[in-house]
Amino acid sequence: MFDQVEGGVMRVVFDLDGTLIDSAPDLARVANELLAEYDRAPLSEARVRGFIGEGVPKLVTRVAEAADLPLTEAVIERYRVLYRADPLVLTRPYPGVAGALEALAERGATMAICTNKPEAPTRDILDRLGWAGFFDTVVGGDTLAVRKPDPEPLRQAINGAARESVHFVGDSEVDGATGAAAGVRFLLYTEGYRKGPVEAIPHDVRFSDFGVLGDLLG
Repeated sequence: MFDQVEGGVMRVVFDLDGTLIDSAPDLARVANELLAEYDRAPLSEARVRGFIGEGVPKLVTRVAEAADLPLTEAVIERYRVLYRADPLVLTRPYPGVAGALEALAERGATMAICTNKPEAPTRDILDRLGWAGFFDTVVGGDTLAVRKPDPEPLRQAINGAARESVHFVGDSEVDGATGAAAGVRFLLYTEGYRKGPVEAIPHDVRFSDFGVLGDLLG
């Protein structure tokens, strides 16, 4: 465990999928690799995109239901194995993310990841993008016994920072509910994987361009 963050330092916690990276192409690719192994027809990327946000078990459950594939733990584990083999074939950062992370680091902000993606591929992606050094804490969907929208993963990622200095950045209904449950300021990135209108998601600020994130954080 890292040392606790000093209370007055700005703490920015980021979701990953749909917030920092567009991972839907790889999540759909792996889903279709899985379905091919069971002689099922592929699903469109757009359809799989709508299944993202609540962790691997939920994603695979929805894929299996859409493809009329009986769901077993072996099916879920096979998806995990296929995805871990290479989670960065088609995944790309959203425009401006790298520059925003660099600018925050230069300002002395501390940063963390709080995602429902399993921790191992999350760390692999951060390493391969050259971002691992930005984040002192990574909380994945399997790091704790619960995942978002339970607030405990976000609290773990906050890592002792004073609540008034914490900002949570995410893209979805799950993230909005998590921020509200934890009582922290939530910034909604509108270009990710939300399933409904922006107005239906509890948020303090919305943005579509990472170039303005620094100004929004104050």
